[in-house]
Amino acid sequence: MYDVIVIGAGIAGLTAALYSARQNLKTLVISADLGGQLLLASEIQNYPGFVKIKGFELIKKVEEQARLYGAEFVFDKVVGLEEVNGKFKVKTTMGEYEALALILAFGKTPREMGIPGEKELKGRGVSYCAICDAPLFRNRSVALVGWGEAGLEAALILKDVVKKLYWVFPGAKPVRDQQMLRFILDSGKVELLPFTKPVEVKGEKKVEYLVVKDRKTGEIKELKVDGIFVEMGYEAKTDFVEGFVELSEKGEVKINKLGRTSRKGVFAAGDVTDMPYKQAVISAGQGAIAALSAYNYVMELKGRKVEVRADWKHLKIGKEEEKRFFLALK
Repeated sequence: MYDVIVIGAGIAGLTAALYSARQNLKTLVISADLGGQLLLASEIQNYPGFVKIKGFELIKKVEEQARLYGAEFVFDKVVGLEEVNGKFKVKTTMGEYEALALILAFGKTPREMGIPGEKELKGRGVSYCAICDAPLFRNRSVALVGWGEAGLEAALILKDVVKKLYWVFPGAKPVRDQQMLRFILDSGKVELLPFTKPVEVKGEKKVEYLVVKDRKTGEIKELKVDGIFVEMGYEAKTDFVEGFVELSEKGEVKINKLGRTSRKGVFAAGDVTDMPYKQAVISAGQGAIAALSAYNYVMELKGRKVEVRADWKHLKIGKEEEKRFFLALK
């Protein structure tokens, strides 16, 4: 029996495991893989404490911290969740585990193009996050495969960074908002490729070409690019939690500011939630919040009058301590 089971080993799940284990809770992490979407980041430049770091390196550092404080790991696929007598059973393809609290942190999966060369060049020019990786392609030529809200956001970011942007989309227009589209085109860097679909990514060690096909004429064209941004949205693979916790219209797990879901004892963090701005540092913060909330919940179950508080209004400082504190600031 574990105090907490964390489902997912991306930055949110690993941070949750670190915080949970540091509070001396018996913690288990269950995940099909280690790292999640962060593994796609060849270089991260906006995570506090690092000028730049590879996604895998950051993941390994947080994993080591979590293990250092006693977190255990099982790499397996979760197939079902069940609540029995106030405790939670997590079913995987190879076994069953039980805990007093759950933290859902299994992230979201970017929709892929599903074409030859895409998987082989992930993280080597193929990116699924313009807000994360756009600075890596400053003054270079890139292709954007995307439309709608996700495509618009990516185009707005990329137009200010790259030298040339090929915008590939299957219909007549990439977005409904024509005013925003004109604003993007006014940069003089963007070439629209309507009624076009990607068919292949080419390159040896990195992306060199995106092969596209005109859906009307059948014409094949090779775009010479250094990077390809795939912005077709994300999908939260939440099949096994449907009916277990409340989901949003987008299929995301709904949480409050403390990371609580609709089911008592179940918390969530990271990209799988309905919180905005899907960024690594935000997911890590949500993981910490979910873990501390889970700690308070477990302590309550065990009848212990201990509660983690992270709010200054509850911090009582004596006169001498207060004096020393303000002297130290001068």
